[in-house]
Amino acid sequence: MSNYFLSLLIFAPLIGMVVLFFLPKTNEKLIKTVGVLATLPSLLLAFIAYFQFRGGTELTQFAENRSWFQIGSPRFISEFYGPDVFLGIPYELGLNGFSLVMILLTAVLSTLAAIASIHIKKEWKGYFLLFLLLQVGMLGVFAAENLLLFFIFFEITLIPMFFLIGKWGYFEKENAAYRFLVYNGLGSAILLIVFIVLYTKTGTMNIAEITQIVTSNSGIVPLTDSFKMGLLIALLVAFGIKLPIVPLHSWMLKVHVQAPPSIVMLHAGVLLKIGAYGLIRFGLNIFPEQFASLSVILAILGVVNLLYGAFLALIQTEFKMVLAYSSISHMGIVLFGLSALNEAGIQGAIFQVVSHGFIAALLFFLIGVMYERVGTTNIEKLGGLAKVMPITAGFFLVGALASLGLPGMSGFVSEFMAFLGLFQKEPIIAAVGALGIILTAAYLLRAVLRITFGKPIDYSEKVVDMRGAEYVPVLVLVFFIVLIGVYPNILVYPLQATIEAIMLGLGG
Repeated sequence: MSNYFLSLLIFAPLIGMVVLFFLPKTNEKLIKTVGVLATLPSLLLAFIAYFQFRGGTELTQFAENRSWFQIGSPRFISEFYGPDVFLGIPYELGLNGFSLVMILLTAVLSTLAAIASIHIKKEWKGYFLLFLLLQVGMLGVFAAENLLLFFIFFEITLIPMFFLIGKWGYFEKENAAYRFLVYNGLGSAILLIVFIVLYTKTGTMNIAEITQIVTSNSGIVPLTDSFKMGLLIALLVAFGIKLPIVPLHSWMLKVHVQAPPSIVMLHAGVLLKIGAYGLIRFGLNIFPEQFASLSVILAILGVVNLLYGAFLALIQTEFKMVLAYSSISHMGIVLFGLSALNEAGIQGAIFQVVSHGFIAALLFFLIGVMYERVGTTNIEKLGGLAKVMPITAGFFLVGALASLGLPGMSGFVSEFMAFLGLFQKEPIIAAVGALGIILTAAYLLRAVLRITFGKPIDYSEKVVDMRGAEYVPVLVLVFFIVLIGVYPNILVYPLQATIEAIMLGLGG
């Protein structure tokens, strides 16, 4: 395996950015073609990695580790190593089962969102330059094997998202962009503090080494249990903003409503999932004992997310707000799945991360298709869509059924395992959370049936159904939703080693 495989996978979109720089900004068709094609190398490499892994290649074969730069040691470290010591920070990339799955999810959704960007109306060159930079950041987050690289890629995702929302969004786009920046900037600041503390206490940036040192309490300065708990709580806040956990969620509602649908596909499908990935990779792996002591609180927070999001989704008249609150609700399932601290719950939480990524991307793409035709996403101004856009209406129903957990679709597998895990650990909390399943069916079917089969609206212009390239994202997303639903082993296989390692850390 090439020592540069992961670097090629992550930075391949930069080739497209270079080509775009030399294209005239008025050539819409060529710019959009290059923008879509530039996402394909990463997609191809992600699938190569997955199938090589399924063929028996060890994921360690993909690792990259080379010298990056050195820094002089701070005083509080030089006390232990001597004043002339220089600390090196290597360039480290790698894969485990979870990160491989997340890179696949990111690569697939990036290509589909690029295709969905055909609906962007202005300044295509700037849009795709930022879009491809965002893809680099998202891929890098999941492949980073040290704290500094993770943080750099994490920050790279913030910059293009801010401009993509603020420039190409809807009526309150600037407000949404600044809310996104303020909340996520706060989360980044907290995350940076935690990373600096971990570095100074362990003397390494490598995530695997930090995990080993902290769990065995063998660092430069052994950490007390209370100090570990403080770091874990800080991580919960930092990644809880990203997930988001109620009450750190208000910024996300604005983004879901005001950002262009192609960007919301990535935001709901990938960027929110960085929060879940961080909670598992840093919270659960590095601080398993402290995570276990907070399990009941996390279970309650998860149920609050689930019910709060579901109740508010039920009363919305704006379809994008329904889906925004639905995202909050479904992230609650991730939280209480992790809080179960057993194999079923953790597996269900990770399945929910992937499943919701595909389902949310499908629904927001369909919203973009519908908005292009009728100019509104207000439920009260829509009706009878099945008569004028029968194919689009049918796929809306498919997305709703997948989201509410219809057997045979990915949503069922993830929700079933997460609830199974929580019922084993906290049956009362799980029973309360089960109300969210009923509410999910209620708010999704209410919204979708009102739009598709409600009182017909006399649309001012002739409305055409989905056509051409618009079929590609829909068919691909439905394929993955059904594939995971009928053959869950496609995710179980790569995730098995990750879940076993988590259980070993928990003493299970």
